[in-house]
Amino acid sequence: MPLHHVHHDPWPHPERSASLPRPEEAARGLSATDRAFRRDGVPIVPVSGEIHYSRTPRARWAERLRQLRAGGITIASTYVFWNHHVRADGSTSFSGQLDLAAFVDEVAAAGLDLVLRIGPWVHGEARNGGFPDHVQQAEVAHRSDDPAYLALVREWFRALAQALDGRARPGGPIIGIQVENELYDRPQHLSTLIALAREAGMSAPLWTATAWGGAQLPPGEVVPLFGGYADGFWVDPDGGWQPNFRAHFFPSHDWDDPGVGDDVRGRLGFAPAADDISRAADLHGFPPATCELGSGMAAAYHRRPVVSARDVAALAHVKIGNGSGWQGYFMYAGGCNPGPGLQETQDTGYPNDLPSRGYDFGAPISQAGDPRRSSALLRAQHAFLAAFGDRLGVMTSTLPAVRPTGLDDRSTLRWALRADGREGFVVISHHQPYEGVEAARGVRISVELDDETLVLPSRPVDVPPGTLARWPVGLSLGSTRVRSVTASALTVLPPAPGAADPTLVVLADPGIPVEICGEGDSPRTVTGGLHRVGDAAVLVLDDADDVWVRGQELYRTDGELAWDDEIVLFRGASRLDRYDLAQGRWERLETGTPPARRAVAIQRTRAAGPVPADYGFGGSRHRAPSPAAFEEAAAVYALGIDDAGTDAVLEITWAGDIAELRVDGVTVDDRFWDGQRWTVSLADVGVTRASVATIHVLPLSSDSTVWLPPHTASRRGAAAKGTVESVSLRERGAWRRLHSGQVSLAG
Repeated sequence: MPLHHVHHDPWPHPERSASLPRPEEAARGLSATDRAFRRDGVPIVPVSGEIHYSRTPRARWAERLRQLRAGGITIASTYVFWNHHVRADGSTSFSGQLDLAAFVDEVAAAGLDLVLRIGPWVHGEARNGGFPDHVQQAEVAHRSDDPAYLALVREWFRALAQALDGRARPGGPIIGIQVENELYDRPQHLSTLIALAREAGMSAPLWTATAWGGAQLPPGEVVPLFGGYADGFWVDPDGGWQPNFRAHFFPSHDWDDPGVGDDVRGRLGFAPAADDISRAADLHGFPPATCELGSGMAAAYHRRPVVSARDVAALAHVKIGNGSGWQGYFMYAGGCNPGPGLQETQDTGYPNDLPSRGYDFGAPISQAGDPRRSSALLRAQHAFLAAFGDRLGVMTSTLPAVRPTGLDDRSTLRWALRADGREGFVVISHHQPYEGVEAARGVRISVELDDETLVLPSRPVDVPPGTLARWPVGLSLGSTRVRSVTASALTVLPPAPGAADPTLVVLADPGIPVEICGEGDSPRTVTGGLHRVGDAAVLVLDDADDVWVRGQELYRTDGELAWDDEIVLFRGASRLDRYDLAQGRWERLETGTPPARRAVAIQRTRAAGPVPADYGFGGSRHRAPSPAAFEEAAAVYALGIDDAGTDAVLEITWAGDIAELRVDGVTVDDRFWDGQRWTVSLADVGVTRASVATIHVLPLSSDSTVWLPPHTASRRGAAAKGTVESVSLRERGAWRRLHSGQVSLAG
C-alpha cells in the first residue's frame, strides 16, 4: 500500500502581534498574535463552553460551572438575553436566576474566565432574538446605527453595566465581550456597539463577533469567531444532510460556514450568503477561533436532528487538526427558559417553532445536569489541549498530499498534521454522521519534518471508522525524544520512578495496535501500562471514558467529578481511583454506592384524541400545534412519586409528538419527540412529595411529514398513540468532597 505522506509547511512569515487587547484594556496576562492566544507570554488553546445563566437554576450555577471546569472548559460563555430581564410591567430585573453579577462571581469562584455575549440581539432560539417586545415593536431600524434604536441600546447597556457593578472591566473574570450575533453587513454598527458598551462602563481584553456567513467585521476591533454543526434544525424538513454540515468532517483550512443561521438571515432582511462564498475567511490577524462548535443540537418542530457523541467529538477533533487556536462550544450545558413564551416561533416572525421551556440541546451536560458520553470524549481532547497548548500554539496545520476527493468520498483517510518542524501530532478524524466512512486499509503515514522523515507505524494498520486519534511524532519529553506513538496523546505527568524526564500519557485507539518508537530504538508493540522510553516513560491507557485529568493528576471513576482550584467533588460513584505513578498502578481513594434506580408508577388518566397530519405550515416548515390543539388531544399520565430522594432525576421513555411535564398543573418542561430519553431534575422543577406531577403527550400522526431521526422509525406506532412507555427515578445523591463528607453546591 502507498504511504500517506505529508510535508510540514512552515509559517509563511514571522509572528505578528494582533490588534487586541488594546493597551488600556490588557489584563490577566492575555495577549494574541496571528498564531496563538497567550497567557503570560505562553501559547494556550482556550476552550469555551456556552452555559446560559438565565436558563439555569441559580442553585445549580456553582455545580454546573465546576462540571465545566472538570470537563476541561477554561472559559464559560453566556448570552445575555435582554427579554429575560424585562418584567411584564416593563421594568428590568437582575434578581434571582437573572442576577448576572452573582453569576460572574460564581464563574470566578470556579476558576474560569468568562465571555459575555451582550448582543443586544443574540438569537439563541429566543423570542425576537432576545429583544423585549417593546423593542421589537419600536418603529426603529433594528440592529443599525439608527439613533432611535441606539437610544434603546444605550439605556439597556447602562442598566447592564450598573447591574455588573464594575465586574465588566479589565482585570476581572470577563476576558471577552461579544457584541451582536450573526450580523453580516454592518461593520460600523459593531464598532458603534463597542463604543456604547465602553461608554456604559463595560470593557474587556478581547472583543469578539461572529464571523460566519461572510460577515463583514471592523478590521482590528474584534476577534472573528466561527462555528460549525454536524446537523441543524434550521434546514427544511426535506432538506437532507446539507453540504455545509458535511464539510466540517474533512481536513481543511476553510473556517467559514455560510449555512449557520441562514434561514433567519433571510427572514430578517439580510442578503443571503453567496453560493461561492470564500470559506477561507479573513482572520483579521488572529488565530482561527470558534465559539459555536455544535456540541449538540436543538429540535425544532419541523426538524429534530440528534447528533451522536462521536459526531460531536469528531466535529471538534477535526478543527484541532485544521489549526484551531480556540475551541468554543454551543451549548456545553443545556437549560430551560425562565418562563413560557420566550422561545423562537413562527408567530413571532422567525422560521422555526421551538419548545416553550426546554433547551436541553443534547449538550454534553444535559438540562438535568447529567454528563453525556460526548462530555467524556471531549474531556480527553481538552486534556490534550491543556497539556500541549504551549506547543500547538507554535505549530502550523498541514494537510496531506492525498485528501478526500470531495464531500462524497468516504474511503480516503481523513487526517492532518500539527507540527513545528521538529515535533508534532498526526491528527486523524475519520468519522462523519449518517453516511459513515469506510475503514482506511493498510495505513502507514510518512511525516516529513525539517530534518527527517518519520514513518508510522512500522507495519500497515487498518484505521476503523470513528477513529479520533492524536499520534505524537518527534515529541520531546525533557531530554528524551519519542519518535512516534500510534496512540492518542492525552497529557503529561511528572517523571516515573527511575526516570529523569516526564511521562507521556496516551490512549489506545480501538482496533489499532499501540506501537512506541524511541530515538535510536526499534518500534515495539505494547499493551496497557507503563513503558520506559529513554529517560522518559509512556503510560498507555485502554479507555478514557472514565478517566479525568486534573493538572498532573489522573483520576478514574464510574461516577462523575467536579472541581475548582481548591476541592475535588464526586458523586454517583462506586469507586474513585487516582493513578499512583510511584507504584505504577491505580490507587483506590473512595468507595460508594452507585445511583439507585426505581420504577415510577404511571397511570393514564386520559386517553389521547385524534390528531391531524399537520397543523399548518410557514412556508415549507411545519407549524407546531396551538396550546388549544395540544390540550384537546394530549394523553395524560399521572406519576406516582412518593419520595423525591436526594437530587433525583426522572428518566422518561416516551413516544409522540410533543410532551409537557406539569407540576401542580403548571408546565415546567417540554420536549419535541426525537426518540431520545427525556431526563428532568425533580429539584429543578420543584417536585416535592406533595406535588402532583403529570406528563401530557400529544400523539404524532402516522401521516406527519416532520423530519425525525432514522432511529425513530421503529417507534412510530407508539408515537401515534402518545405513549409514556416507562418512567424511572434515579437518585444521584449528594456531592462528596474527596477525603471528606457531603457538600452542597447550592447557591
